[in-house]
Amino acid sequence: MQLVTPGLVLREVKLGEADRILTILTPEHGMLTVSAKGSLRLKSKLFSGCGLFCYSEFTLFAGKNMYQVDEAQVKRVFFGLRERMEATALAMYMAELAMALKPMEQEGATLLRLLLNSLYLLSEGKKDLRQIKAVYELRAVCESGFRPNLLCCESCHRYDGPGFYFDPVEGRLLCQECAKSHNRPSNLDLGALTALRHIALVEDKRIFSFSISEQSLAYLGKATQSYALCQLDKPMKTLDFLNTMLS
Repeated sequence: MQLVTPGLVLREVKLGEADRILTILTPEHGMLTVSAKGSLRLKSKLFSGCGLFCYSEFTLFAGKNMYQVDEAQVKRVFFGLRERMEATALAMYMAELAMALKPMEQEGATLLRLLLNSLYLLSEGKKDLRQIKAVYELRAVCESGFRPNLLCCESCHRYDGPGFYFDPVEGRLLCQECAKSHNRPSNLDLGALTALRHIALVEDKRIFSFSISEQSLAYLGKATQSYALCQLDKPMKTLDFLNTMLS
């Protein structure tokens, strides 16, 4: 059986001297693990299209245990990722998060679009890395069925104010006054709260279109990271190194 699909290479594992096992994210088939035999040879027709973070058109054949790559035509390479170590570190974290979410079939299309847009901004240096990270973390888990309740305070239904508490486990808000009554400190200012709502609720093409102060960005980054990790309930191996790059 032949399968032709676009896909983004999220992980590559060397096998022997010249082979690779790839994990690719596709729009209609979710996450696929495929074998790219001979792809590490410089003269191989698969060499360029099977590289890490390469977006390619793959022609696959069903093998005994997994699909085999027959062709890989390059559609996009994010060259800018190689120029900054922190950009590479963030790309690795985003890839690990995508694999942890394990999108099924058509779920892959939304996550793939988000990841491609994030990698483009990262590669081109068009946005603060911390903002790209926060947007990707929250939107990725939202699109995977973990959208938090960001409408208002769960207790008194207050919509805005100088401070709010965001519960990363329950995905709920408490205003400053209600948070105090629950012995919870405020962990969002109004700028961070507005950004959270924007990321979670606007259409895809507008999710990166906002400005935020340094203080609000710090609150936002802590909130999105905590929420993503709580919903996945597993550590991200790439996160510690990334945070040393962004600190």
